[in-house]
Amino acid sequence: MFRGKAERKVAEAGYDPARLPPGQYLTEKWPVLHAGDVPDTDLAGWDFKLWGEVERPLELTWQELSDLPTIESTQDIHCVTRWSRFDATFRGVAWATLKELALPRPGASYAIAHAEQGYTANVPARFLEQEGAMLATHADGEPLTPEHGGPLRLIVPGKYFWKSAKWLRAIELSAVDKPGFWERYGYHNDADPWQEQRYSF
Repeated sequence: MFRGKAERKVAEAGYDPARLPPGQYLTEKWPVLHAGDVPDTDLAGWDFKLWGEVERPLELTWQELSDLPTIESTQDIHCVTRWSRFDATFRGVAWATLKELALPRPGASYAIAHAEQGYTANVPARFLEQEGAMLATHADGEPLTPEHGGPLRLIVPGKYFWKSAKWLRAIELSAVDKPGFWERYGYHNDADPWQEQRYSF
């Protein structure tokens, strides 16, 4: 019954219901959900690191990151709390650009996002090879607000949105998986919305 009602609302909004993963409902809003407080970021002292299983570890200031080429991608986002938002547009530095600079080693099988306040999120590194994977600085034509993860948010296409870590400060490439904040609380490691991989229990 929930699915039928949710699909009708998608169709009434002019979208193809096939875009809505199971168990989700469409919203035009962008709900704000996160663990902890919104950090107060001073870009003058901010940096981003890419380290671990790489040949050339990176440490970039905000200006250095901002000087890198950017991409723009429009994609649907899906939250584990069941809302979906279609056609969200992000702009930022493509993962492919950073990968080219850092040169991951063959054993770099996992990416661990490190964010403010000790928050982490883990994904297989191959998830970042998907089109639209980026370190986003803008959403829908505007700089990312702090509530939505600004100044920098990881975007992992096709996964529940908690994998797209807010307030990103580093990515560690690792030969072994390291469960992130929500994964240690029982959230599913793969987070595929089409398989309803919400929880591991």
